[in-house]
Amino acid sequence: MRRRLINSTLAVVLVVIAVFGVSLVIVETRTITSSAQESVDSEALRVVSIVDGRLLGGESISASVLKQQITANRYARVDVPGHRDVQVGSKPKGSVIRGEARGEQGEVVTVEELSSSVTREVGRTLLIIGAVALLAIIAAVLLAVRQANMLASPLVDLAETAEKLGSGDPRPRHKRYAVPELDRVADVLDSSAERIARMLTAERRLAADASHQLRTPLTALSMRLEEITVTEDLDTARDEASIALNQVERLTDVVERLLTNARDPRTGSAIPLDLDRIIKQQIEEWKPVYRSAGRAIVRSGRQGVWVMATPGAIAQVLAALIENSLMHGGGTVALRTRVTGNQAVIEVTDEGAGVSPDLGARIFERAISGHNSTGIGLAVARDLAEADGGRLELLQPHPPVFALFLSRETQEPQERERPVR
Repeated sequence: MRRRLINSTLAVVLVVIAVFGVSLVIVETRTITSSAQESVDSEALRVVSIVDGRLLGGESISASVLKQQITANRYARVDVPGHRDVQVGSKPKGSVIRGEARGEQGEVVTVEELSSSVTREVGRTLLIIGAVALLAIIAAVLLAVRQANMLASPLVDLAETAEKLGSGDPRPRHKRYAVPELDRVADVLDSSAERIARMLTAERRLAADASHQLRTPLTALSMRLEEITVTEDLDTARDEASIALNQVERLTDVVERLLTNARDPRTGSAIPLDLDRIIKQQIEEWKPVYRSAGRAIVRSGRQGVWVMATPGAIAQVLAALIENSLMHGGGTVALRTRVTGNQAVIEVTDEGAGVSPDLGARIFERAISGHNSTGIGLAVARDLAEADGGRLELLQPHPPVFALFLSRETQEPQERERPVR
């Protein structure tokens, strides 16, 4: 592109120089020729006036008298009727510029000058015009190179930006070039980079959320399958297999919800839900794990509470809180249900050390963890709660009390909810 810009600029300059240069040469040549002719004619008139004066005064006309009146390198001849011709200078050979004048006494004065003098003057003029044209070409080359760099360098820079964007580096550069068209391209690339960055962030977040939400049901499913492999009681195996099938259904529900959120995060699936069934299910699933850890999980508080929520989502929130207490808490874990106004509240607490003060305000932020964990569980739980119009809060850091607030359903539906998974 640089070469094209330089060549195009030079082509324009050369065309301009050719057009105006040729015109200027023609005009100057004519001007110099006309000026030389006028000078010769003027000198002939001046000499004839001198000759007239001397003739009227009865004075003689000689070459020595006229020599002082004739410009050097010119030839003059005076023809006076009845007198001998008077010549001044050497008669030029070749092409000449001639001027003639006739006096009142019938005398004729002829002045000649070689055309080569005019040619030399034209040559000097052409040399000056050529020097100016050469300077113009040099200036045009420098200007073309500078302009080409000003235009080509931003394009190379924009190409590198596009290449980085295509190779997976979506960081906007926010670099501008003081050229409106190039700045517009830079704006579009920066906007595209920001959109791609948001898309990549959303995809990574979805992958992290999916892995975390699927981990708990898979863990529970693996525990049930382990129970089946070690038991020899057929009835126990059937019970564990039934629970394992419920876990599979929960996994299916989680996958469907993740796919739904990926298509449209605003899509909701809240229904009237019996909170006791969700809590009972979670306690049954986690009790073997707590028993193996030498700990207990219990529930208390008000029963028979119905809420508007998504069964799988609420189960995931409670599972995240229970797992968090198992990993980072201590002693007995208690789930307590209460009602405040038009909201139902589920509090999850344990007897551990609680949440440190520096993490209290940021406990629900992603990648924030005080025990080298992923820092995703509570953030995902909060998002799931908010998706159903609820909220998840840390009511008390010592001992830790997490509270899940949900919209309360005042009239108990007649088994309208779908089966809990």
